[in-house]
Amino acid sequence: MKHFPHSRLAGAGVALLVAAASQVFVLGGVASASAPTVQQSRQAVSGTQTQVAAANKSLATANRIYRTGRLANVNCSPGSLPAGSTSAYRRFLTRMTDCLNKAWAAQFRKAKMPFSKPRLRIITRKVSTPCGKWATGAQGYYCSGDRTMYMLITKTELRQPFPLGIARLVAHEYGHHVQQISKIWSYYWSAYNKAGRSQRLALSRRSELQAECFAAVFVSTQRGGSLFTEAEWDHTVNWFSENGSRAWPQNDHGRGPTQAAWMTRGYNGGAPGSCNTWSASARSTT
Repeated sequence: MKHFPHSRLAGAGVALLVAAASQVFVLGGVASASAPTVQQSRQAVSGTQTQVAAANKSLATANRIYRTGRLANVNCSPGSLPAGSTSAYRRFLTRMTDCLNKAWAAQFRKAKMPFSKPRLRIITRKVSTPCGKWATGAQGYYCSGDRTMYMLITKTELRQPFPLGIARLVAHEYGHHVQQISKIWSYYWSAYNKAGRSQRLALSRRSELQAECFAAVFVSTQRGGSLFTEAEWDHTVNWFSENGSRAWPQNDHGRGPTQAAWMTRGYNGGAPGSCNTWSASARSTT
């Protein structure tokens, strides 16, 4: 086994534990994109409800983003992350988001789908958002209400920043934005509103595992660059396999081995089509 560079992996375990506790929030429990669909299904006569539901589900199971091939490599250079530097951390988050914007904009052009950038708000203390109060333990989340990624710079992260872990977190939250603007979430939230508790957990797992897979797809485009080494990636995947579910005892993000499996699938596939959790078996999304 390769030895991990001390300067980059000394705090990786702590950083990954914090980064794993990301959140996604929506206004009133319903993503804004789903509201028209929910209203439409309520107004539909019984004979057309099945057709509406099937068409809506296809947004998740057969989305055009899946047919766009490998994600574009935008040669991302987010810069160094020296310990204790808030300005460097802010620069890293901003540049990483810029890289994600470029990569996913190209992908949406290939899909002939409209694209819009998410907002990025970098904070050093917990704040309230249009989606509610900040969740305990979260370092970042995506709010569909204002289409904003909120990224919290913590003292722990400043002391021992792990570039790959931070990049993965940003890419995961960006993955939720991709779900929002591609209308995958139109199906997710309309189905969620009608589901019971166990079904809601199953739907949540498919959404979170897809965002994790989308993140790994982006990370794969930076292979061989300065952001991370293969040893660091292997370490990260192994860490999630063993610890990924610790922050989510209710199992709404998937078990650790399941998270690691979708990370590996996205990284090896390098394309959004590798991340169709909505057509995957229930067993592979537990």
